[in-house]
Parts: sequence; C-alpha cells; structure tokens
Amino acid sequence: MERSEKWDRLQNGCEVLVIGGGATGLGIAVDAVTRGFRTVLVEAGDFAQATSSRATKLVHGGVRYLANGQIHLVYEALRERHVMLQNAPHLVHRLGFVTPAYRWMDLPFYGTGLKIYDVLSGSSSLGATHLLSARKTAEAVPGINPNGLKGSVQYFDGQFDDARFALALARTAEDHGAVVMNYVRCTGLVQKNGRVCGATLEDVESGQRMKISAGVVVNAAGIFLDAVRRMDDAQSKPLLKTSRGTHIVVSARMLGGNSALMIPKTRDGRLIFAIPWMGKCVIGTTDIPAGNATMEPGHSAEEIAFLMETITPYLAKPITDSDILSVFSGLRPLVTGEAASTAKLSREHHLAASASGLITIAGGKWTTYRRMAADTLDFAARQGLLEKRPCATESIPLRGAATTGVVDEALARYGSDAAAIEQLQQEHPEWGALLDSRLPFTAAEVIYAAREEMARTVEDVLARRMRALLLDARAATACAGSVATLLATELGKDSNWVIEQERAFKQLAGEFYMQ
Repeated sequence: MERSEKWDRLQNGCEVLVIGGGATGLGIAVDAVTRGFRTVLVEAGDFAQATSSRATKLVHGGVRYLANGQIHLVYEALRERHVMLQNAPHLVHRLGFVTPAYRWMDLPFYGTGLKIYDVLSGSSSLGATHLLSARKTAEAVPGINPNGLKGSVQYFDGQFDDARFALALARTAEDHGAVVMNYVRCTGLVQKNGRVCGATLEDVESGQRMKISAGVVVNAAGIFLDAVRRMDDAQSKPLLKTSRGTHIVVSARMLGGNSALMIPKTRDGRLIFAIPWMGKCVIGTTDIPAGNATMEPGHSAEEIAFLMETITPYLAKPITDSDILSVFSGLRPLVTGEAASTAKLSREHHLAASASGLITIAGGKWTTYRRMAADTLDFAARQGLLEKRPCATESIPLRGAATTGVVDEALARYGSDAAAIEQLQQEHPEWGALLDSRLPFTAAEVIYAAREEMARTVEDVLARRMRALLLDARAATACAGSVATLLATELGKDSNWVIEQERAFKQLAGEFYMQ
C-alpha cells in the first residue's frame, strides 16, 4: 500500500491507536489487530529508531536479574524467548555463552547460578549448562586469554537482529490489516467529555495534518512517553528515568569461533558481553544515568574506555581505538524508583490509565515485548475501554518466518521474503553488486527496503533495514551517496534531496558512531 493511501485510511478512525513504533508499540499493534480490533500505529521517526534498535542483540531471561532477585522477570522472559524463536526463526537463534573462570572457586559459583537459569527455563531450555575445561574453553572462544584460565561455564541463550525484528512486527501488523506508519507525529490528544477519544497527527514528510478518532489511545512512546502524558495532563509527573547503554563493535577475530563471552564481574555491577553478531563482535553495555530523552544520546570517552578496560583482560589480544569499527548508544526507559543506580532499577513493565483514559505502558525489556502487549490490551479491557478478547500472538508467525527455499546465506535474515530480493537481482543484475566490499549488502536490498519495508531515508536503510552503520560506520558512510541515489529514484526525490541525505547521514555517522 502506498504511503498516501495509508494516510487517507487514517480518516476512518480506529478502535486502537498506538503511539510509538518501538518494540512495545509494534507488539501491541500486532496483538490488537489479531484480536480483531481496527488498529492504527504511528511513529514520529522510523520504527525502532531509538531504544529498540540499540539493544545488546540478546533474546534472554537476563542472567544478572537473578542476582537482583527478579525471579519472576527471568521466568517470564525465558518463556517469551521460546516464543520469539518459534515465531521468527529467521531472526532469532541459539547462541552459546562462555563464562571464563581464572580462579577454581569461580567454576562452582558461576555454575550454580547458571544451573538455576536452566531450571527456570524448563521445557524452553536452549541447552544444558555445563563446565568446560581450559582447552575446551579456548576451542569455543579462540580469542580468549589463556593465561591462568581454569575453565568456564557454558550456557545457552538467544540472539536476534532487533531492528529487523521490529520491522517484522510492523509488517505482520499490516499483513493482518492494521495501518502502520512511520514519520507520522502525534501532536496532541483529542478529548470529549473529559475522555481521550483520538489524536491530532502530522505527516512529518508532507506537513499534512488530521484528527483521528480512536476507541482507546495507547501511549507506547518509550523514552518519549512522558511527553505524550503531558499532552493529556500538563501537570503529569515524570514516570521515567533514562539510562544510557553504549556498545562498541570490533572485528569478529577478537573472539574467533561462534561463542560469546559473558563477563560477570565489573566495577559498575553490570555484566559485560562480547558477542559474535553478523560477522562482527559487539561488546557492551554500559549503564549510566542520562538526561533528557533524545534519539541520539551520544557516548563518552569514559564509556568506551570502560568497555575496553573491562574486556581486554579476557582477550588474548588487547583492543585498541583503531580496532573499533562502530559505536552505538541508546537510552533505556526505566520506571522511576529508589534504586541507588540505574543498573538496579527494575526492567519490569508498568501500566497506568489516566483520569481521561489514556493508557500508558512503560519500562520492560525487548524479550518480554509480546507479554507487555498482551498485558496492555487486557488492562484496557479491564478499564472498560475495549471489548475483552483473547490474545493470539503466542502462535502467530512473524513476516518472513518461513525460511524454506532460502539459498543465499547473506539474505537469510529476510526469511521467506528473500526470494523477492533474488528476483530483483535477476531482473536487474547491476543491483546484485555489493554496496561496499566491507559490507554484505546489495543495491537490491536498498530497492526492496524502499518498496516493501517503508524505508524513507538513507539512515533508515543503512542503520536499520541493513545494519551497516552498526557493523562498520566508515563503510556505511562510503556508500551513503549511492544509497541516497537509489532511494531518490524509488521515492521520487530530486538531486537536492540526495545531497542533503548524504550530508545528514555522514554527520550522524561522524558524530555518534565513529571514533
């Protein structure tokens, strides 16, 4: 469906209006439309542009939450991990983690904690936790520091592509009849007789505005949700405290093999992971208090130094500044509390209904997005804002879930949609060329992103439809011009647009992703 057709459909109103196109909002849209509600979702930027594309790429229960006593959160997340793997096997897969021990006493200590993780997994387990000798540990992670290594505890968790999972949710919602639009901003809420009954929307691209009626409005705006709450009540007190998480990306050679490292002891009390991902190694994350909500929170030299200093003792080869291919940061929307640090604030979600009926969903974590969505709609039903209907998302495959027939491993992330890209390359052989020799992406994927995946900018393509900006910022910058040219042809833009898009992308990459 063309963007203009979607905009026109908004005039018909809906039963459920979701504000926010991150993991939570998109999950709610899928849940609502598959319960049979007329559903609309609007996102002021691109899908998963903020927090939901800046994760550590893990689908997990959260090993460290055990130490915080959040057993219920871990139990719930481990079951949701199984659902994500079942419903999106092209985007979620099993990953082995090695927890190295350089003191004999650490082996039973780590082993006991991770065995509890196994028990909580139950029938959703991805593999039994077990001890590895020093030799077996080095085989699993060839890049590990062997000096003094006593062995390790190996356990299994899930890994995914967060931005593409979010996109799969958006497209699944559309497949079931929802209207899902990026670059549409909610500029205000509409009330009648003291009840929220809709919103005013603005198309960021065209400047067009309209009022849309809705039976229930759900505020799922993530780090920006307090701004939406103030549209409803200017005196609303902040619900969130944000923290910043930063990751660095280096060559996969730093780890070697296909297993990840989990470092359980750091000076700020967090776990640090070094994870093989899409041919690179992602190391993170930090957890420091942040200020105002912003799409690009940046990073500090201290954070980079912390990550390098923490991981280097565990690697055979030290990481230097020149090894860093990319740096990415995001803000976590944590529900305010009395914890001494943001690392200790709960990752469980919080639901609230205002006096006027605005439903707000806050907090949570990627792995529990589906449960958060179900809880939100059930909560709205208990408030008398929706008819009570059962959730069906536990067994609904996401767009691309069938992988039968995928031949090219580079396109396996598209699942069943890979055939459409192969078709584009057959029809236009020149589109089969790589955008840059350092990246596994082709021109055909740019065309597909514009035609089928609602990409509107160079950043949409290189940061989220492809993950080029996170994998190698310099390589992504080098192909920004060619991507802009391809997009301009597809979107009907002129040469000035191409110039501006290339400039904007290079500024983004230079300021926030490259050292």
